[in-house]
Amino acid sequence: MIVALIAACEIGFWVLLAAGLAFRYLLRMPRTGLALLLCEPLLEVVLLVATAVDLRNGAEPGRAHGLAALYIGYTVGHGHRTVKWLDGHAAHRFGGAPKPAGPPRYGTARARYETKLWLGTVAGVAVAVALLQLAIWYVGDASRTGTLEDWRLAAPRIAGIHGLVALAYWIWPKKDPAGKSRAGTDVDKERVGR
Repeated sequence: MIVALIAACEIGFWVLLAAGLAFRYLLRMPRTGLALLLCEPLLEVVLLVATAVDLRNGAEPGRAHGLAALYIGYTVGHGHRTVKWLDGHAAHRFGGAPKPAGPPRYGTARARYETKLWLGTVAGVAVAVALLQLAIWYVGDASRTGTLEDWRLAAPRIAGIHGLVALAYWIWPKKDPAGKSRAGTDVDKERVGR
């Protein structure tokens, strides 16, 4: 039941997002579109309540319950950014707004961008770990909560791996090829001039 509900919430997320953007830009009803976009967090509340009810009714805590916690955490950590990104593109395509700038590609600006993404992952993992811990306490039987504990221990690894990726952008920043070729050209001109 929980896996089906997670799938339904994911489908609902995209349906509400598409409907909200369609009302905002295609039908020129921005308030209705905003109302639909603001309904998206209700999907996570429904999933959270359904998971709690499922556990209360004696369901064996399993992978689906851990996945539900990670899904809610991901939505908290990255959902707003996803909606904002798609809203910017819809505003450009259908509302006449300028094309949104993409993420920086090089140097310190890219490293900062990756760090912000990582912080979203950290927030999502923190929410997931908190929900998993609450579920463990809620069930209250150590013999039944092993899977939830496994998920709770695995979630920080996600943030750790993402953190290593973000750190790599600081240690080995990607250089702008145009900047390198211009600098090399200037150096070559100076050598020729000497």
